[in-house]
Parts: sequence; C-alpha cells; structure tokens
Amino acid sequence: MNARAEPHLLAQLSNAHLDALEEETIFILREVAATFERPTLLFSGGKDSLVMLRCAEKAFIDSQHGGRLPFPLLMIDTGHNFSEVTDFRDLRAKELGAELIVRSVEESMKRGTVRLAHPAESRNVHQSVTLLEAIEEFRFDALMGGARRDEEKARAKERIFSHRDSFGQWQPKAQRPELWNLFNTRLHPGEHFRVFPISNWTELDVWQYIARERIALPSIYYTHKRDVVDRRGLLVPVTDLTPARAGEVVQQRDVRFRTVGDITCTCPVESLADTPEQIVIETLAAQVSERGATRMDDQTSDASMEKRKLEGYF
Repeated sequence: MNARAEPHLLAQLSNAHLDALEEETIFILREVAATFERPTLLFSGGKDSLVMLRCAEKAFIDSQHGGRLPFPLLMIDTGHNFSEVTDFRDLRAKELGAELIVRSVEESMKRGTVRLAHPAESRNVHQSVTLLEAIEEFRFDALMGGARRDEEKARAKERIFSHRDSFGQWQPKAQRPELWNLFNTRLHPGEHFRVFPISNWTELDVWQYIARERIALPSIYYTHKRDVVDRRGLLVPVTDLTPARAGEVVQQRDVRFRTVGDITCTCPVESLADTPEQIVIETLAAQVSERGATRMDDQTSDASMEKRKLEGYF
C-alpha cells in the first residue's frame, strides 16, 4: 500500500481506543511506583519506550507545577546501537531531567562475564548478562519495558507483571493470574518483576498514539536513503559491523526502521513514509510483525525469543 496515495484511510480510522490504552498504561506505571521500592524504566530511545515515557510524563509530571519521574531510566547498550537512537535517548532524558543509567555489554566483556565466540558475533543476546548485573548492582525489583504481545509469540505469553526468579529467569508455567487488574506483586529475596505497561498495545496503536501526541522520534524511523543488501528476504544495512558479503549487490534504497536495536541484527523495510500518519497507513497493510520483518535474531529458530527470555532477556 502506498502511504502517500491513501490519505482517505486516516479519516476512516478511529483512535478513540487510545484513551483507554493510555489510561491503562498510566495505571500500571503508578501501580509500579507505589508498590516497588526500586523500580526502573527500560529506555532505549526507541518508539515503544518513547510512548511509555510520554505516559510516564502524564502519570507523574504536572504540566503546571512540574515534577520528576519517581524512577531512573535504564539502558543496556551493546555498543553497536544506531547513533541516531542513542543521541536521541540522551536528549530526551536531559529534557525531562531524568536520571539515565547506561550499562554496556563492553563493560561485561572487560569483566569476563561476557565472552564472544568470535569478534563478529552479535552482542544482542549477551545483553541479558549485563542486564542481570545491573539489577544486582542497583537492586532493582521492577523493570518496566516496552514489549508488546503482538510483537512475537513468546511475548504473547507474558503477563503484564512478569515474575522472574532469583536467577532472572522467566518460567511460562509460573506466571501469575491477572484478573480484574489485580496484580500479585509478592517477591522473595533476589526475585524481581518485568512489567510491560504497553503490553496490550499493537504496532498500529503505537503509531496512532505517536501521531496524536506528536511524539518526536529518532530520524531513522522515517524514510531515508541507505545502502543495503538483500539477504534471505531482509534488507541488511551495509555498515562496518555488517559489511556486504562476497557476491552480494549493494543497493541504495528508500527505507525506514520499524523497530530499532543492535545494528548487527536489525533491518529496515522499504518505505517512503516520512510522517507518523503515513506510517499508520503502511502499518494497516503490514502482514508480518515488526520483529518478524526486521530482526535477524528472531529468525534463527521458531523458539529463539523464548530461549533468550528463559536466560533473562527483556
């Protein structure tokens, strides 16, 4: 679908449900702040964490009297993130006067807790180690993340309040019932919760909300020209970390990123959309989830995400 040729679709698309989603997210954020001693909000500078941050602003910062977020922002940096995203992350944290904690996989590598099989190996999966180290360092008991159920089937199994054991592991059969918005937040020493305030949102909801709220995003979410190679149906960006292989043809295409993450496993999609409204129209026609269409690390096996979550991944 050509987003530029279908503007009439926006007039037919209701966003009345966004108020209910926003209200639920604000309720969850406030529940976490009131219940846990040391919560944090996982903040990458990506679209989902920026939507969550906007809801946190509405939950805790008065437009007239000001205020501050009652928890720090936490980012686990692989060292291979897009600079457009990390620069935007720093800017938003500074604008809000929020405490931003950054812990890197490279620090874990120096400590010897992360060892790569080879220098070119993706560091994405190793974020779990660095995250668990940060949890231990700051004694976080609740980590709020921007994961959504529609992204991937393993994430569809998550509760909003997802219990993790003392090893940081997720056990699908040990998840607790969540009836009538009642959350069991009891913890034993060393355990913690991963909390997903926008779990019930879809990719379309996120873009409708971005359009409605006029949320600023890193530039790579919108159309731009980039050198890519077509590799097993994915447009792999050509960078120093992801060079073209022998026999591959480098092409410059008009692309945008549906999701952002480690450069070594995140791919753009072909697009001319340069506004949230145009992306809303493109999302209406999308038949593959954003992770399925753009993440190389989710295509290694049908259970790749679930395996990583069992090891402590987001």
